[in-house]
Amino acid sequence: MTEALMTQSTNHLFMIEPAVFYANPETMPTNAYQIDGHEHHDAVFQRALSELRGFRDNLVAHGVMVTTAKGFQECPDMVFPNWASTHAGGQMILYPMLNANRQAERDPAIIKALSKAYPEVIDWTGYEKDGLCLEARSSIVSDRVNKRGFAALSQRTSRELVDKWADFMGYEIEVFHTRSHTGGPVYHTDLVIWIGSTLAGVCSECIVEEDRERIVKALQSTHEVVEFDNAQLRSFCGNALEVTNREGKRILVLSDTAEAALNDNQRAVISQHFDTLIHSPLDTLETYGGGSARCCLMELY
Repeated sequence: MTEALMTQSTNHLFMIEPAVFYANPETMPTNAYQIDGHEHHDAVFQRALSELRGFRDNLVAHGVMVTTAKGFQECPDMVFPNWASTHAGGQMILYPMLNANRQAERDPAIIKALSKAYPEVIDWTGYEKDGLCLEARSSIVSDRVNKRGFAALSQRTSRELVDKWADFMGYEIEVFHTRSHTGGPVYHTDLVIWIGSTLAGVCSECIVEEDRERIVKALQSTHEVVEFDNAQLRSFCGNALEVTNREGKRILVLSDTAEAALNDNQRAVISQHFDTLIHSPLDTLETYGGGSARCCLMELY
């Protein structure tokens, strides 16, 4: 499949309200940003749900369309919909996930509802039995206009499936390695890179030295680039998303934590490329889930 040239961002997002939320023990070995504060699960869940609803309402108030579904009791990370991506022409790809209770997030009812708008469903979930993973737009961050993808390899992003995705989509692919504060790889690419229409953000300090210059230059070949350091990576500055509203204005969406971590020069550059910044408090989702604003959003094209 090839995806026709188009704008980078969408004005329609999909979110999932979790039925439960706590630090997922299955994902913690690969997610260095999860912290289990050992609070009662219901207290954590209630705060996370309030954060997500406030985030959704903030998006809607700024003219962004949001469709919401409900999650499962057995899936603590269902607030992060990393199991599918949608594409122009009515295609939807279902992806293989690393952890069993994340694989269980693929609700047949949600898939059926989405398939009304995306009737061509491409199912790659069978690769799970081979131990291969590719977790949607979290694993591959796309420059849609220039048909280029960026993928940081990890246990959740298998090279074999990165290459398969690039061939299927007709994209060039830039593959690289990262090193988090623990010494292991950053678990998802969308913590490291975001790509807007004219500006891209990259936490370049976490990219291994032998790959760093190549990746930054690849981004600079089509975009102005703002770079973040490792401290800003841990504040989720790399986990942002460009969206548009009903008036066609470009908006950068991020968390309060990420927005507060920006320095003055970075703010000045970002303000030149976006009409508005939307940021919301997502502290509980970030602490217990190890994910932030972009992780909560599935784009509907």
